[in-house]
Amino acid sequence: MKPRILVIDDEAAIRDAMRMILEYEGYECLLAPTGQDGITMVEREAPDLVFLDIKMPGMDGLEVLDRIRVMADGLPVVMISGHATVSTAVDATKRGAFDFIEKPLESERVLVTVRNALDQSRLVTENRALRRAAEVRHEMVGESAALRGVMDAIGRAAPTNATVLILGESGVGKELVARAIHRNSQRSRERFVQVNCAAIPEELIESELFGHEKGSFTGATEKQIGKFEQADRGTIFLDEVGDMSQKTQAKVLRVLQEGEVERLGSARTLKVDVRVIAATNKQLEDEIAKGTFREDLYFRLSVVPIHVPPLRDRREDVPLLVRHFAELMARDNNFRPKRFTPAAIELMQQHRWKGNIRELKNTVERLLIMAPGETIDVGDLRGVLRVESRTNDEDGGREKPGTLREFKEVAERQFLVEKLRENAWNISRTAEVIGTPRSNLYKKLEQYGIAQESDG
Repeated sequence: MKPRILVIDDEAAIRDAMRMILEYEGYECLLAPTGQDGITMVEREAPDLVFLDIKMPGMDGLEVLDRIRVMADGLPVVMISGHATVSTAVDATKRGAFDFIEKPLESERVLVTVRNALDQSRLVTENRALRRAAEVRHEMVGESAALRGVMDAIGRAAPTNATVLILGESGVGKELVARAIHRNSQRSRERFVQVNCAAIPEELIESELFGHEKGSFTGATEKQIGKFEQADRGTIFLDEVGDMSQKTQAKVLRVLQEGEVERLGSARTLKVDVRVIAATNKQLEDEIAKGTFREDLYFRLSVVPIHVPPLRDRREDVPLLVRHFAELMARDNNFRPKRFTPAAIELMQQHRWKGNIRELKNTVERLLIMAPGETIDVGDLRGVLRVESRTNDEDGGREKPGTLREFKEVAERQFLVEKLRENAWNISRTAEVIGTPRSNLYKKLEQYGIAQESDG
């Protein structure tokens, strides 16, 4: 479809010249002799770009520009004038004009301006679409009283700069809460930088958070900007903050107290303006008692604590979540969403969901891929939920695995839970004992929905 360009100018010669230039290059050209006619055509024809003369009888170009900004904020407007002054150009730019060109109009100048304006308009449109898609993906879905309590806390905390500590089991959606706080804050136009403190090896976490200078340690071949610097004027989300080393905790405390960071290998102090949101599935009071978490950092982080309830405490949200995940999956993979029967939904509401919403999402995606028909019923669910049902049972009444893969999954989950219990749920020590990287152990915990609260 050809881009549509509207020219608003009281001079017939200018309108004719612009039509010739634009139509020769394959654009569709619309013409309006007055500001009021131009406003009407913006409403009726929805052009992709407007060329607007400043000096016109009746309603002048700047007034038309103001009206267009209200009607169609994303529509690029290029001002044209035969009597241009610097102050007029500055005024037009402040009011939202994309560009300002002078008469007599040169063909090449007009076409370069058209290409630039349409390119920017396309990028703005794509960016808005991506932001909308991201917001849908990170939307908090549900109408339960438990979730409404969380939303109310977000609404109170978001407009402030207070540090927030988000508490809850693995998979409950702590990241979604952090993103909702940022999205509704005064920093929403700035960056949201996420750091999973558990997934980064201990020897690299300081470099990730605070950056390093070239040559500051073995392997530091280039300078690296830390996450706190990247988040300047925005928000940093420290996920699994309970897994930080004592040394890193001390440096994070300094950022919170002084607003200062130092790259590794540098003596220069950098000022940063960052809002900190932290999250953990640990009981930090217990970690303080054990001497693994600083009490002063805990009090700095938990200015506003928000507890996110597990899915078993908001079972009435399961039908809405199932529909939400099914629609997302269908849209992302370009296929029709399948229907869940009432009996299937009821069974899903009764399930324990030890992995919480993350487990529910994975289950919905698996069902949409593997279920043979257009409707998902109880029979389809039993095969998918069987492993979780067995592992949830602690009374010995377990079904036998139906496949080798199921047997391996059950055995691996039991092994991990036993080792975690033996090591008092210390992730680093357990990973060392069983000979696997800590980041891999965390992936297994997510995969099997293992958490101290439910498996301890």
